[in-house]
Amino acid sequence: MAKATSAKTTSAKAASKKRVVRVDTYGDAHVTASFNNIIISLTNKQGQVIAWSSAGKMGFKGSKKNTPYAAQMAASDAAKVALDAGMKRCDVYVKGPGSGREGAIRALSQSGLEISMIKDITPLPHNGCRPPKKRRV
Repeated sequence: MAKATSAKTTSAKAASKKRVVRVDTYGDAHVTASFNNIIISLTNKQGQVIAWSSAGKMGFKGSKKNTPYAAQMAASDAAKVALDAGMKRCDVYVKGPGSGREGAIRALSQSGLEISMIKDITPLPHNGCRPPKKRRV
């Protein structure tokens, strides 16, 4: 009985087709830079992800993930996939306090993507939740 259900699930996975994303020449680049990692997502204008990369995906571990060099490597990797798919120009939206923000933007432009706008969308509280206590190093 257990074998019959497992065969049923594998055939259902094989029957489902891959999601088709429409790639335009103009899209968005979302750079999320936290204190621990950096994630770059290249999307079309509808928000469907065309290519993504992160410092962890590039093989960096621990505190090396939040370096400008790791952000540069991740951004060039994501841009290469998006350029092959057909993207040429993008708007860049940067979010977060991490150190690799400028390095990621620089790598996107050097890899061949034409950047038309850079916007910082870091969420700022209007005296909302109480922040964590200050670090004593």
